[in-house]
This record gives sequence, structure tokens and C-alpha cells, in this order.
Amino acid sequence: MIIGVGMDLTDMRRIDRAIGRFGDRFLQRVFTDAERGRAERRSGHARIGTYAKRWAAKEACAKALGTGFAAGVFHSTIGVGNLPSGQPTLTLTGGAATRLAALTPAGMVVRVHLTMTDDVPYALAQVMIEAVPDELVAGIH
Repeated sequence: MIIGVGMDLTDMRRIDRAIGRFGDRFLQRVFTDAERGRAERRSGHARIGTYAKRWAAKEACAKALGTGFAAGVFHSTIGVGNLPSGQPTLTLTGGAATRLAALTPAGMVVRVHLTMTDDVPYALAQVMIEAVPDELVAGIH
């Protein structure tokens, strides 16, 4: 069962301007250490694209949670990572995790799906939150 969907389109130039204007204060407020580390290993459009995709993912996740950035959901409570395969993932903490738990029906577990892409000057992310019966996750049919 789908319990939330969100999408965001971000202009990479806007993120570049925010970094130029607010520098580390912006980066530390919005992005996790791991996100900043990943972006800072890149240069030029790739660096800004990495930040912009993660910004879009956080925005899309807040929409999928149904709160936007309110009720304890902040950019800093939504972390974007990658599996060894490269597949993007989301890790929710604080108010974002609390909201996700509140959305989760009894006897269900959630799977949060994320896809991201960029094509200068835009970055796009889509988040889908799916609830599945707990026994299917445990392998009991």
C-alpha cells in the first residue's frame, strides 16, 4: 500500500547561489556530514548537482511525509545515502522518523523508495513510501 508520494524539481543555480551566499552555515544546516563529503569529492557541475539532488530528495521526502518542513521534519532529519550498488537511500531521524512511524499502519513495515537525477540546470527527486505487511518482510506467508 502506498502511504506517501513526493516529488521535487530543483534549479541547481539556486543551490549554487545559496552555497555562495551562506557557505558552510547553509551546508551544515541542510546536509549531513556524509552528504557533504560525497559532494565535496566532486567539482563543478557534479558538486552542485550532488547537493541539488539531495536537496530535491529532502523536499520530496517532506512532501511524501505529508508535513513539508514542519512538525519536527527538518532538512537535517532526512539523510540521503547510497547502497554499495549506488542505489540512493533515505535515512530518517528525529521528527522525520517520528512522522514516518505515525504514518505506518499497525502490522506493517515501511519501505522508502528514492530516485534522483540531474540534467544541468535541474535536479529531480521522487520519493514513494510503501507499507507492506510485517509477515511478508519476515518471509512468513
